[in-house]
Amino acid sequence: MNIPDISETRQRVAAHLVGREREIELALAAVAANRDILLEGPPGTSKTTILKAITAEWGIPLLFVEGNADLTPAKLVGHHNPARVLREDYSDENFVAGPLVEAMQRGGFLYIEEFNRAPEDTLNSLLTAMADRAIAVPRVGTITALPTFRVIASMNPYDNVGTTRLSTSVHDRLNRLVIDYQDEPAERGIVTLRTQATGDLADQLVVDAVYVTRGTRRHPDIRQGSSVRGAIDCVLVALQLSLLRNLRSPDDEGYPELVYDAMTVSLSGRIHLDEAAGSTPERVLREIWEDRFVLDPAIAEPG
Repeated sequence: MNIPDISETRQRVAAHLVGREREIELALAAVAANRDILLEGPPGTSKTTILKAITAEWGIPLLFVEGNADLTPAKLVGHHNPARVLREDYSDENFVAGPLVEAMQRGGFLYIEEFNRAPEDTLNSLLTAMADRAIAVPRVGTITALPTFRVIASMNPYDNVGTTRLSTSVHDRLNRLVIDYQDEPAERGIVTLRTQATGDLADQLVVDAVYVTRGTRRHPDIRQGSSVRGAIDCVLVALQLSLLRNLRSPDDEGYPELVYDAMTVSLSGRIHLDEAAGSTPERVLREIWEDRFVLDPAIAEPG
């Protein structure tokens, strides 16, 4: 298939996201140029959303693969069905295509998350597919990719536990786009869009949830903070708690504690403390909460 007009695609893709105009433009330019790309950034920064929007507009599949130590070349490329091999010997009919071959045959995007967690020999099996848009599969033949086939990789630059260094050969075949957290107004827009929450209580919850979530990225004891998904869940949990506690307004006395309780549920599992911190997620979240609800109001009162 021919690639649709990228100017029109950009406008339609942008309708799926809050902000991200630059990232959409750069990612779209790379894949439209028949290039493979590495998206580097922390979780919850719209990487998958961008890819889903582009592949939906192009009418092609997006095949997900999780990079980990168990991802072998055979799992990525494919294998012959052992039972049928015993009955019929090797043939292309009993070959079970892996996600790489399937993406090539269907002209889709092969999206490998946690790319730098996959073994080196598995990543090396991608080299020919990226360079030649074709691979030779033993006892099957040569698989040639459709024109819209792309390899898209993603990795978290803040996580180095259990990861491997990418080889020069892999780097040389990938373009790279860094996607970081958005600014505070954009994250408020995302939370409002995803929660569909309305009213005075919801509006204030969005503001406070985004503030405390962003606070997890600045706290010195936290190695990696929460993505905007934490703020989304914080709002949703807080709204349900407000029903249980009959709390209808952000001016109610119990509102600050409502936010803290929602924080402990939605954020404590999403933050990763520095090993030398000697603290707990709950203690760190309490400090962030106090910055918002104890220190800030006290500073503002004299004015």
